[in-house]
Amino acid sequence: MPMKLTGILAIFLLLVFFSCRKDSFITSANARLTITTDTLKYDTVFVTAGSVYQSFKIINENNQKLRLSSVKLMGGSGSAFKINVDGTPGPLLNNVEIAANDSLYVFVQVNVNPTANNLPFIIRDSIQVSYNGNNKLVQLEAWGLNAHFFRNKVIGVNETWNNDLPYVILGSLTINPNILLTINKGCRIYVHADAPIVVDGSIQVNGQKDTIDRVYFRGDRMDDPYKDFPAGWPGIFFRTTARDNVFTYAVIKNAYQAIGIQDPATNANPKIILNECVIDNAYDAGIIALNSSVRARNCLVSNCGKNLFLAKGGDYQFTHCTVAAWSNSFIEHRDPVLLVSNYITVNNIPVTANLNALFRNCIFWGQDGLVNDEVVVLKSGNTVFNVNFDYNLWKVQTIPPNITSNQIINNQAPQFDSINTNKNYYDFRLNASSPAINKGVNAGITIDLDGKPRPVGLPDLGCFEKQ
Repeated sequence: MPMKLTGILAIFLLLVFFSCRKDSFITSANARLTITTDTLKYDTVFVTAGSVYQSFKIINENNQKLRLSSVKLMGGSGSAFKINVDGTPGPLLNNVEIAANDSLYVFVQVNVNPTANNLPFIIRDSIQVSYNGNNKLVQLEAWGLNAHFFRNKVIGVNETWNNDLPYVILGSLTINPNILLTINKGCRIYVHADAPIVVDGSIQVNGQKDTIDRVYFRGDRMDDPYKDFPAGWPGIFFRTTARDNVFTYAVIKNAYQAIGIQDPATNANPKIILNECVIDNAYDAGIIALNSSVRARNCLVSNCGKNLFLAKGGDYQFTHCTVAAWSNSFIEHRDPVLLVSNYITVNNIPVTANLNALFRNCIFWGQDGLVNDEVVVLKSGNTVFNVNFDYNLWKVQTIPPNITSNQIINNQAPQFDSINTNKNYYDFRLNASSPAINKGVNAGITIDLDGKPRPVGLPDLGCFEKQ
């Protein structure tokens, strides 16, 4: 066969080979497929019924055709979302072909009627893309109810929030120095997982005793099981210039660090005052303060990684507070519910500051964990060091040195009303046989965390008065 004819035949056979290869389907589980997003978020505020479209691409990066066994909207025909794959509507499409080195579009529509009575706060669904034994998910998220949406919001002038709509924080919320944010009764603040609240100025929270009138800070995932997870949002952080912060009847739940405070106040007032507040289920710390100042009255700090962590000195007064932790499916109880120290260690060197702390009529208790001493007080150097425990119940095997104590009930269970870790249910009110009943001293506080009266005579220990 002439050389020229042989070359032409070889080229022809090569073209046939590649043509057949491009027309065949790749069946390997290692086939390369790219989906251009893992989540579609619809931040639109739905004032009236309406719909919004978004889209993503599915890209076949192989030199052969790829068959998607299915593209499926997991919520089915009842979902608020609708899908369309290159012109073909869902909710389920089977045997979808993508040519070699080609792509297709998936269009996703969400329809929301914000007046629907049973509409969840956040609507979620997902799209499953299946091919060659693989499954990939694209998450879908839309806001079901109208709300105030703030993304990377900076408050530069005094501002007031009222309970007309929920507040959703995306990205971050920052309050500038010398600026006041007032949050009135009944407000609900939902914070995204990446959105710290940073206070360089002041927050005034004006909740009231009824459950509906308290002010709630929590993560924005309200679907099971995520609504009860700790570390759902970063927390509230009070930096150097923050001052005159007052929280009354506030509930702060499911944060990473619920309240973080650094440095002393810039005036004679405490950096933060907490009246009748609940701090619950924070993964790392309920209150973490470094050389700062806190006044807390009738507060419950419960089931946090470190409930109270007060380090590098500072000025603290906690009166009629219950600080308690149980090991549960979310957080293992490994740290004392109260740690107080006048130092932190930097490059293996203690950095100290003056410490003044008074704990009166409080309960410090933990259970089902790895902790023997629920109150730990540490001292370094020769700074001012005044730590006083006056009329408290605690769980301690080794009494902390360098403290002043008076009328302590040690290692007697407070007998809270009801604890069920399997059901994640905690009622820290006292039952009738509690040793904490009538064991406090009159501290001039006339109500408890429920807003119910305390007696003029001997009050109960902790944040709740047995009625």
